[in-house]
Amino acid sequence: MRLRTAAAAVFADDGPLARTVHDYEPREGQRAMAAAVADVIEHGGTLIAEAGTGTGKTLAYLIPAILSGQRVLVSTGTKNLQEQIFFKDIPVLRETLGKPFSATLMKGRSNYLCLHRFETYRDGVEGNTSAAGRLIESGDRLMLPIINAWLKKTETGDRAELRDLPEDLPLWKDIAADAETCLGTECPRYGDCFVTLMRQRAAESDVVIVNHHLLCADAQLRKSDYGEVIPASATLVIDEAHQLEDVATQYFGIAVSNYRVDDLMRDVESAVSLTPEMLQATSRVADRARTFFSGMAMARMDVAESKARYNSDTFVDYFQDGAMLAGALEGLEATLVLSLKKDEPDEVVASLARRARELRQDLTFLIRANDTDFVYYVESRARGLFLRAAPIDVSRLAKEALFDRMRTTVLTSATLAVDGSFEYVKSRLGIRDAMEVRVESEFDYARQALLYLPRRVPPPKSPAFSAAAAREVIEILKRSRGRAFVLFTSYAVLGAVRQFVEMALPFPILVQGTAPRSTLIEQFRSTPNAVLLATSSFWQGVDVVGEALSCVIIDKLPFASPGDPVTAARIEAIKASGGDAFAAYQVPLAILALQQGLGRLIRHRTDRGVLAILDPRLRTMGYGRRFLDSLPPAPVTHDLGTVERFFG
Repeated sequence: MRLRTAAAAVFADDGPLARTVHDYEPREGQRAMAAAVADVIEHGGTLIAEAGTGTGKTLAYLIPAILSGQRVLVSTGTKNLQEQIFFKDIPVLRETLGKPFSATLMKGRSNYLCLHRFETYRDGVEGNTSAAGRLIESGDRLMLPIINAWLKKTETGDRAELRDLPEDLPLWKDIAADAETCLGTECPRYGDCFVTLMRQRAAESDVVIVNHHLLCADAQLRKSDYGEVIPASATLVIDEAHQLEDVATQYFGIAVSNYRVDDLMRDVESAVSLTPEMLQATSRVADRARTFFSGMAMARMDVAESKARYNSDTFVDYFQDGAMLAGALEGLEATLVLSLKKDEPDEVVASLARRARELRQDLTFLIRANDTDFVYYVESRARGLFLRAAPIDVSRLAKEALFDRMRTTVLTSATLAVDGSFEYVKSRLGIRDAMEVRVESEFDYARQALLYLPRRVPPPKSPAFSAAAAREVIEILKRSRGRAFVLFTSYAVLGAVRQFVEMALPFPILVQGTAPRSTLIEQFRSTPNAVLLATSSFWQGVDVVGEALSCVIIDKLPFASPGDPVTAARIEAIKASGGDAFAAYQVPLAILALQQGLGRLIRHRTDRGVLAILDPRLRTMGYGRRFLDSLPPAPVTHDLGTVERFFG
C-alpha cells in the first residue's frame, strides 16, 4: 500500500499537482484510477481501466508508475498521444514530482532519417537518380537542402520535426531508416545512427513511450533472430487499448506485395555488380513477378465482378506461378551468396540475400494457404497488390508475445466496456484474470450535450437513405452554423451527401482525401464554421477543443463490413464454435467504434455540442438498446427545434 499512499499524496487537494499545475481540479475518478494502478504495480498482475473522457487517465497511470522506481513502458494508439505525453505531460511531472527520472520517445524506424542512406542518396544526385534508381523529382530537389540543414541541428532525426515535409514525399522512402535495408553493426554510421542512439537512450530511461505499431513490431521481431528493439520492462501500460487487436492483427500477419519485390530488385541493381549471372537472376525474378502479380490482379477483378469473397482458394489456384517466383527468389539468393564468397564480405549484399530469403519464405507461406489459423486475402492500393495472411484470433499471440513477458500490465481507454462488462475485450486479447476499474467521465453531459435521433430517415439499405441523410445533415448544420464533423461508414454515402451539402450550405466544406489528415484537422481548427466530411480514420485520435467543433453527426452504426476478409473469418470462427457472432462480436465492435466517434465532441468541461446519429436501427432493432445504453448520458431529442434552441 506504500505506492498507493505516495500516489494519493500527489493528487491531494493541496498536493504537488495542485501547486504546480495551473487550474488544477481534484478528480475523484483520477484518484481512484491512480490507486488501482498503484496496487497492480505493487503486487503484479493485469488491470483493465476504463476512464471516461476528461478523467486525466494519463497522469493517473504515469504518476504511480514513475513513483514505483521501476521502468515503465507506455504504448499509445497514435503518434499524437505519444508526443502529447512526451512533450506535455512528462515536463509537468518532472516539475511536480521532485523526483529525477528520464524518458525516451520511440517511434518506428521509418520515422527516422538514415544517415548512410541519406549520404548515399545525396552523392547520387549529380547522376540525377536516387540511390534506389528512381529519377530525382523536382520536389525532392526542393526538400534536399531543407533536410540537409535540419540534419546539422537535429538530435533525434525524427521527421516529425520537419513540419513542412509532405507526408507522401517519395524522397523520404529512399532515406528513411528502413528495417529491410539496415546494415546493422556493419553500417559505417552505426555509432551515430539516430535509431541506435534512440535505443541507447531508451535502454537508460525510466519511462519509454512507444506506440502499438512499434510494440507489436518489436514482439514479432523477438520471434526472429534479430533481438528486441524496445528495452525490457516490468510494467507495460497500453493506452488507447481498444486499438490493440487491430494493430496486432496487422503485425502478427504476413504480407507480400509487388512493391516489396520491386524494392528488392532496385536495391540489388544499385548495390551489386551486375555480372551475367546476376543479370539473369534479377531478370528471372522480375519476369516471374510480373506473371504472378498480373495473374492475381486479373483474378481479383473476376472475383469483384462476381461479388464472391476473395479467399485462400484463389491463392492455391495461382500456386504454380507463385512457386516459380519463389524459385526465382531462391536463385537470386544463391547468386548473391555466391558473390559474397568470391569477393570480400559485404554487409549490403548479405542483407539483400537475407531479404530475398525472407520474401521467398513469406510468399511460400501465402501461396500454400493451408494454415487454418490465418485468413488469406488480397488488397490493392494505387498500383500495389498486397497478398496478406492475417491471424483470425490474436488472443494467444498477444498473451504470449506481450502480456506474459510483463510482471504488470495496465490496459486503459475511454472505451473498453460493452454492456457494462470487460468480457469482450478480455476475450479478444486473451486476458483471463484481471483487476477491473471503471471511472465515469467528469463531464456533465446532461448540461453539455444533446443527442439527436431523427425519426424520418429510412433504413441504411434503402436507396433513399443517402438523400434523406443529406437533408438531415443540412438541417442540423444550419442550426449548428457548421462547426461539425460529419462521419461516415462508407465513401459512397460521403460522396452522395457531399454533393447536397456543398450546394446547400455557405460553410467551408473540408473533405477527407483532399489533403493529408493532419492538414485537414489544422484547417478545421483554424477555419470559422468549417465542416469536415470524413470516414473511419477520423473517428478516433482527433482532439478539437472549444466551439470549433460543436456537432458530430454519424450516418450509420459502424458495423464492420462482413465483406472484409478478417471480419468474415472471425464471424465464421465464432459460428463454428457454436457462438452468436452478431451479438458477441459484431455488435460489441460497433459499440466501441460508435463511442469513439461520438467521443470527438466533448473534450473539455467548457465544451458544448450536439451528437446526431441518423441510423433508425437505434430505435427499430432489438440490438439498438445496447447501443443507446452505451452512449453518454445526454438528453435525447427527435426534434430539430430542440437542437436549434440548444445552439441558440
